[in-house]
Amino acid sequence: MKKQTTAQSSAARTIKKYVAASNKHDVKSIVACFADDAVVHDEGEKLRGKKAVEGWIVKTIEKYKFQFKLLGVKGDGTKAVAAIEVSGTFDGSPVTLDYHFTIKNGKFSSVAIK
Repeated sequence: MKKQTTAQSSAARTIKKYVAASNKHDVKSIVACFADDAVVHDEGEKLRGKKAVEGWIVKTIEKYKFQFKLLGVKGDGTKAVAAIEVSGTFDGSPVTLDYHFTIKNGKFSSVAIK
């Protein structure tokens, strides 16, 4: 079995923190996972900066009342892909989505949800 590197475990910790805060719908703690100049790609939108990210989080919590279940994380520390089962108030719930994270200094600089 391959041992997880420090960079990999750091990425996994940041992602787990994001998932836990998301499940509590704790906007402040979710936003804290993002860099000041973070970019998010979701549902055809591109959002840039913490203020835009915060608006996106508030909107998606209100719209979908989502819950996450982390299924796995693959990556090298600076780039990671997390398979997350997302359930909520939307057609087809639950769905499994791939969250593509770019991580710098323990914060998300980019997130693309596919």
